Amino acid sequence: MTNHSASAATRPLRVAIVGAGPAGVYAADILTKSSGVKDGDFEVSIDLFEAYPAPYGLIRYGVAPDHPRIKGIVNALHKVLDRGDIRFLGNVAYGKDLTLHDFRAFYDAVIFSTGAIRDADLDIPGIGMAGSYGGADFVSWYDGHPDVPREWPLEAREIAVIGNGNVALDVARMLVKHPEELLSTEIPDNVYQGLKSSPVTDVHVFGRRGPAQVKFTPLELRELSHMNDVDIVLYPEDFEFDEASDEAIRSNNQIKTMVNTLTNWLVEEHAEAEEPSSRRLHLHFLHSPVEIQDGGTGSVSGIKFERMQLDGTGNAKGTGEFAEYPVQAVYRAIGYHGSPLAELEFDAKRGVIPNEGGRVLDAAGAAVPGIYATGWIKRGPVGLIGHTKGDALETIGFLLEDRLTLPPAQNPDPQAIIDLLEERGVEYTTWEGWNRLDAHEAALGAAWTADGSSGVARERIKVVPREDMVRISRD
Repeated sequence: MTNHSASAATRPLRVAIVGAGPAGVYAADILTKSSGVKDGDFEVSIDLFEAYPAPYGLIRYGVAPDHPRIKGIVNALHKVLDRGDIRFLGNVAYGKDLTLHDFRAFYDAVIFSTGAIRDADLDIPGIGMAGSYGGADFVSWYDGHPDVPREWPLEAREIAVIGNGNVALDVARMLVKHPEELLSTEIPDNVYQGLKSSPVTDVHVFGRRGPAQVKFTPLELRELSHMNDVDIVLYPEDFEFDEASDEAIRSNNQIKTMVNTLTNWLVEEHAEAEEPSSRRLHLHFLHSPVEIQDGGTGSVSGIKFERMQLDGTGNAKGTGEFAEYPVQAVYRAIGYHGSPLAELEFDAKRGVIPNEGGRVLDAAGAAVPGIYATGWIKRGPVGLIGHTKGDALETIGFLLEDRLTLPPAQNPDPQAIIDLLEERGVEYTTWEGWNRLDAHEAALGAAWTADGSSGVARERIKVVPREDMVRISRD
């Protein structure tokens, strides 16, 4: 042990980060820019592992393709990884290709930034019926996730989306928007074809509380009004404000902006209804889901809600009145939930790895030496992408505090982990490989544009099958 510690002090600190989404990339970037590294007190050698062949995590597989601001975040992450001081190793699954024991052998510290990709549960009768879907699963489909089926059942004319956050609005927008408007994005061809065949006419979004309690952002809300041939429909009886709502509107500019936008739409919609659109997006508030209904066929035929009222604190209570809506599909988008990781404790209720400021805890609540967490797997799926920077700062701060007492790697040679992956036949991908895949996707977009038959310029088209991503990256 003493020998290892002595050698650890004279070589670069070996750190593995598991998960190459924004949380993982921010953590790597902050560590490379920490004062000890910049001042030359010690060096770091970082490997960034990703289960998918491509980097960027939730940015690539969890955000609607028609968000222009996301490109800015991708560009920032690209710059960090393109510097060459952080090694990217994709298509490597934690718990399958490499175990915690492996990581401990090759690294002094491991940071888990695996995020949260599955849907939070909604426990109401009928939730498991055919035609009832998780919003996160739908997001994975339209974002071309390599591990979900290529087809999605889009047979419903009327659809309910449960939730009042950004994901609920993304899901609703993708369901109701005419797919031709998505051609200028990177959506894969199977997604375009699937959406094109959808018979949808009405999408209803339901929130439990009032317009002043919605969880989406003004930008998300405004994007709804930019859709062609889609009317936004609101209901006067849903516009209820209590003392807490009034206070929120007075004290929070973001809430004030959103409430103003919604109330303006409510006033305007009747004035503009001369030429009705072919599709409608309905926004409902003060509705709490009670039951998904079955028309006798074993699939969704409607959904039942209890009408709610605000209680003065911004929370809602039931009124005992109910409303039913005929729909043939229901999407729940009430939040994401983390997934357990092999050999680590897991808080199933919160969907996080138990930790204190990023130091991972064992079953007894003691910190596990050399094991850390950051991002959504650390604090739960709340906040915007930028919030993970502060999160990473805290985790890296504790890692640096622990630096001299970390359990040293038995084999810190950077080549050793590559040898192990090759020995196990893992078809890992690299940053150079991602650049090849990136160029390939851009070339697909250029070919589509050059074809000219649709009259749409496309920046890129996403490659979906994992085997194709790996082949292109490794060629």
